[in-house]
Order: sequence, then C-alpha cells, then structure tokens
Amino acid sequence: MKQKSVLKGKLHGRYHLLDTIRGITLISMILYHGVWDLVYMYGVKWNWYRGTGAYIWQQSICWTFIFLSGFCRPLGKKPLKRGLMVFGGGLLVTIVTLLFMPQNRVVFGVLTLTGSAMLLTVPLEKVLKKIPSQLGFFISLLCFFIFRNVNSGTLGFEGIVLTQLPKALYRGLFMTYLGFPEPGFYSTDYFSLLPWVFLFVAGFFLYYIFQEKKWLQKEVFSLNCKPFSFLGRHSLIIYLLHQPVLYSVMTVLDVLSVL
Repeated sequence: MKQKSVLKGKLHGRYHLLDTIRGITLISMILYHGVWDLVYMYGVKWNWYRGTGAYIWQQSICWTFIFLSGFCRPLGKKPLKRGLMVFGGGLLVTIVTLLFMPQNRVVFGVLTLTGSAMLLTVPLEKVLKKIPSQLGFFISLLCFFIFRNVNSGTLGFEGIVLTQLPKALYRGLFMTYLGFPEPGFYSTDYFSLLPWVFLFVAGFFLYYIFQEKKWLQKEVFSLNCKPFSFLGRHSLIIYLLHQPVLYSVMTVLDVLSVL
C-alpha cells in the first residue's frame, strides 16, 4: 500500500512535496512584497518590518527558493531551455521596472540569479557529478558562508568578517553581476552570482545525496497540499505577475482612500 501511495503522489515525474514547499514559500514571498509596498511605497509605519524579524523573514524566502531551485535542477529534462526562460523572466522584470518604476528598479534580481545558475550547471554538470556528493555539498555551503558578505566588501557571514576585499573589484556592471556592486548601484532585489550560486549548487549536490541514499523514494515526497502544489508548479508565471497585481490592488485601495 505504501508503494502505491508513493507512485500516486508522484505525478509525471514530479515530487509533490517539492512543489508544496515552493508554493508555501511563494505565498510567503507575496505577503512579504505586499508589506514592502505598503511600508516603502505607501508610507505605512511598521517599525518591525525595518528590523531583524523582517530580515529573517526575507532571508528565509530567498534561501528556500534558491536552495530548492538547485535541488530540483537535476529533475528538469531541458535545463538549458528552463534556464533561458528563468533568465529571460529576470531580464523582463529589469526592463519593465526600469521603464515604468525606475525608483524601484530590479537589476540582477533573484530570477536572473537562478537562471544564471541553471545555465552554468549545464556545461559544468559532468564535472560536478564527478565530485562526491557529500563533499560537494559541504564545500558549496562553506563557500556560501565565506562569500556571504561579498556585496558589502568583505568575506564572512553576517557579523563575522574574515577579511576586507580590494575596492578595485567593485567597478562596472559585470563585476556587480558577479557580486561586487559598483558605487551608486541600486536595486530593490539584488542577488549576485556570489555568494548565491554556492547555495544553488549545495541544493544540486543534496539532490544526489538523496538519490544515492534512495531517500527520494520515501513516502514523504508524495505529500501533497494541492493548492500550494499548484502554485509551486506555476511559480515562474506567478512570480512575474504578483507585483503588477499587488500594485493594481493597492492603487485602487489608495484611490478609495483605504490606505
């Protein structure tokens, strides 16, 4: 009976638990962005949102998305096509925000990062597979923690500073894309290759650890909360649409003097 339920829970090669987690995180992200709009665009005063609690909330969203994207990368049958679609989605977000809301522009956002990471793993996949999965997972996480503060000019994690980096690195858009933002650079959603590509690759290696230990065959991966799973399966289009929908709703509420 257990084997039957597992097979039933995996639809067309998908693991429902992964879609469900992605869907829950997507809801969390929409709520976070909705509050961001209220606080920074409509002047709603909520001091908590400017503090540590909201930062942890924001980090929980991006860590989950990026790590889960890496974990799911080996499951895709057309990684090049998927990578181009996600990267293209990020480019579309950049163009639209630069044209219509430059004060809240998104340059090198999370879609650009995940799309880039997907594309990078296409030529590197054979090399990565030669690395023992557990070793690759450990090294990737270690690199992520070491490079976590690279955007701020140092190596280290959060309040831990290992060393200062040369200011000469922080010049030009390409270096900004890599993780060394040039002076004056501004983006409301900035996820550079460093350090985030290492979190993506850690998820990539964790998938193979699960595969080697046959953990993917466990019944837990068949767990399915259909509303969240549906959202998770359509995460890209929902991500692209959620901010325009939020802006439209809040604009109507503002006109009606509700906000």
